Amino acid sequence: MHKEVAVVVGGANGIGFATIQQLKANYTAIVVLDYDEEALRKLEGVTTYCVDIRDGQVVQHTIDEIEEKIGAITALIHVAGVLVVGDVCDCSDEEWDRLFDINVKGVFHVTKHVARHMKKRAKGAMVIVGSNAASTPRLDIGAYGASKAATIRYCQSLGLELAPYNIRCNIVSPGSTRTSMQTSMWQDERGEKNVIHGNLERYKVGIPLGKIANPIDIANVISFLLSDLANHITMENIVVDGGATLGV
Repeated sequence: MHKEVAVVVGGANGIGFATIQQLKANYTAIVVLDYDEEALRKLEGVTTYCVDIRDGQVVQHTIDEIEEKIGAITALIHVAGVLVVGDVCDCSDEEWDRLFDINVKGVFHVTKHVARHMKKRAKGAMVIVGSNAASTPRLDIGAYGASKAATIRYCQSLGLELAPYNIRCNIVSPGSTRTSMQTSMWQDERGEKNVIHGNLERYKVGIPLGKIANPIDIANVISFLLSDLANHITMENIVVDGGATLGV
């Protein structure tokens, strides 16, 4: 068993919450950073911090406090992200900035300050949650896809930079997953079936496996990438979408 600390950013709900359940048996302490204060209060058996990851100084202070008061961070799982739905041409400056401030700059803030500590010990693993929308153009979520594409390339470059320090950095890119982000795009009770079947008029081919993912499906891949079973894998982007992007 690892005698170390795992930090889950965006762990109060969905994929992050499922990942916490997977990691509890393998780490001495789980620390959750999230902006949803109400959801954080419902978590049990973990240490929580209500943090806006857009604020680099707050992130730095929080990471330093975790290292000082709880223990060495050897696993970072970054799930936090937001979605804006609509045509790119209709996306306001405020919506665009919010997407990139959270989905890209937030990742930068967290990974930068965690890496600073990991490098001293020459040990650690990071998994960042991306999206299959980063590799395949999608109507309605073009701005979101652009932010995730930026995040993925940043994380791959970070992985290259951290490799000499024995720190692995990988990405897991889900497709449609049963979370509030996904269901917020469904207009009626047929939403799930519509996603599975696809819509050629909207350039979506559907999901070959005939189902959407559950959060645990993504958490399982995250857990694998953090484990010693993946100790020679870094800079990879593993797409978990039931074949929806046809292997792209």
